[in-house]
Amino acid sequence: MVELHSNFTFSGSKSIIGGMIPTEHAWHETLEITQGITPWFETGFYVFTSINPGYGWQWVGDHIRPRVRAPEDWHLPVGLSMSFEFGYQRAPYSPDTWTLEIRPIIDKEIPTARKCGDEPCKVYISFNPTFDRSFHGPSVPQGVVFSPNFKFGYDLTKRLNAGLEYYGSLGPVTGFDAIRDQQQQIVPAIDLNLGPDWEFNFGVGVGVTRSTDHLIVKMILGRRFDWGRSKAAAATP
Repeated sequence: MVELHSNFTFSGSKSIIGGMIPTEHAWHETLEITQGITPWFETGFYVFTSINPGYGWQWVGDHIRPRVRAPEDWHLPVGLSMSFEFGYQRAPYSPDTWTLEIRPIIDKEIPTARKCGDEPCKVYISFNPTFDRSFHGPSVPQGVVFSPNFKFGYDLTKRLNAGLEYYGSLGPVTGFDAIRDQQQQIVPAIDLNLGPDWEFNFGVGVGVTRSTDHLIVKMILGRRFDWGRSKAAAATP
């Protein structure tokens, strides 16, 4: 799968803080390439770039993300997978330059009584109790940081799913930061069903603490490819 993650910060930081370039009116483009290796294992690779006023288009960094999931023949009541994302980002864009993210992913689709075409409309719920660790930068003394994510979506039609996403970084697991210092963002979002080979997501993120960029618009456009292999061979999320 090849995905393009795009986001634009309408309202963010306006000055250099801790050596970081201002985020207001910054445009971020991230290329993600994911290859399924087995039905339960895939690896993704990210290339991060940013276009900031006065700084031009710059390379930000790269990450690699292996991911495993519970095979379908385990017949678990929920989807269960785990990803490990490790990589580098330049200090002007993130003071913590080498980081590791451990992301458990628990999700489920729940059919409803309402019909979307010939099939039941579904509710989608996903929870990611994510843990971050910096290996170089000012956050190293914090140790492991808890950064939960949550998504709720409801099928309005067979093509349109609408809901809410939440992204947070609450602070070290040994003691959360004060709320004003946490990063918390709520994102009303839609997902379009354009067919099994496509992914489209669009949302508007609102920061609810002073440490979070206040208004962001984001979009994800993705395309799956078989490379001559069966779709069953790909570790599709």
